[in-house]
Amino acid sequence: MSKLVIVGTCAFDQIETPFGKTDKILGGAATYIGLSASQFDIDPAIVSIVGEDFPQEYINKLTSRDINAEGIEVVKDGKTFYWSGKYHNDMNTRDTLVTELNTLESFNPVVPESYKDADIVMLGNLQPTVQLSVIEQMTSPKLVILDTMNFWMDIALDELKTTLKKVDVITINDEEARQLSGEYSLVTAAKIIHSMGPQYVVIKKGEHGALLFHDNEMFYAPALPLAEVFDPTGAGDTFAGGFAGFLAQSGNISFENMKNALIYGSCLASFTVESFGTERIESVSKDEIKKRLQQFKQLTQFDIEFN
Repeated sequence: MSKLVIVGTCAFDQIETPFGKTDKILGGAATYIGLSASQFDIDPAIVSIVGEDFPQEYINKLTSRDINAEGIEVVKDGKTFYWSGKYHNDMNTRDTLVTELNTLESFNPVVPESYKDADIVMLGNLQPTVQLSVIEQMTSPKLVILDTMNFWMDIALDELKTTLKKVDVITINDEEARQLSGEYSLVTAAKIIHSMGPQYVVIKKGEHGALLFHDNEMFYAPALPLAEVFDPTGAGDTFAGGFAGFLAQSGNISFENMKNALIYGSCLASFTVESFGTERIESVSKDEIKKRLQQFKQLTQFDIEFN
C-alpha cells in the first residue's frame, strides 16, 4: 500500500459565513488534506503539532479513518494553532479576525521512521524552511507536492525559491501565481514558476476550478456549480488531499493521470463547502463520490463536429 506523508496544521477554526457561525471546531490544512486523502486505499500519515488543549476526540477522528497520527506532536501545557474568520456575502472573500500561532511557532516536524520512505509527500502551507526540512528527511519520494501562499512570498521569498527547487508540484491560487511570477497571464505565470523548479503547476481558481500546467501542456478542471455554499474553509486543502491521495493510490504520476487527480480533488472539495468545517468530508460516502464524479463527467463531456 502506497504511503503518503502529510505535513501541515491541525488547528481550531472559528468561522462565520452568511449561513451562520461556529464555536471553535476542528480545522487545519493537514486535517482537511488527511480526511480527503483517506478516501483512497493508501497509508497516510499526518505530521503536525498541537497543544494539550487539542481533544483526543479529534485525533480519534483521524485514526478512525486509518490516518497514522504518530507524527502529531502534543506539547504539554501548549495551545493549538487557532484561526477565526468571517466570509463576505460572495463567499469568495473573507476577513481574518484572529490568528494565534501558539505551538506552531516552534514546529519542527519529525517524520516517523516508518514513513520516511513514502512515495508521495504533501506539504501543506507552512514556512518554506520548515517544508524543506521535511523534504530533507525523506529517502526518495516519487513526488513532492507543496502548497504555499502570498504571506511567504511577502516575508520569505528567497527561502520559498530555495524550497521550490526540491519540489515536483506546486499548488497555489491565481492571485499567488501572479505575485510569485510577476506576470498577469496565468499561462506565462505557470511557465515562470515551472522554471523555478516544479515540473507541474496547479493553479486553483476557487469556484472557477483549477488549471494544471506541465511544459507546454495544459488542462482545466471545473468546479461543480452548487446551489449553496455554506463554508469554503478547507476547500483548497481538501482539493490537495484528493489530488495527492488519487496519485498515491494509482501509483501513476504522469500528466495524463494528474488530470484525473485534478478532477478527484475538485470533486471532494465540492463536498467540503456544503457544511461547516470537516463535517461533510467526514461523512461523505463512496456512492456519493461516485455519483458526483459522474456529474463532473457530464459537465465536461461533449461531442463536436469539425467542418
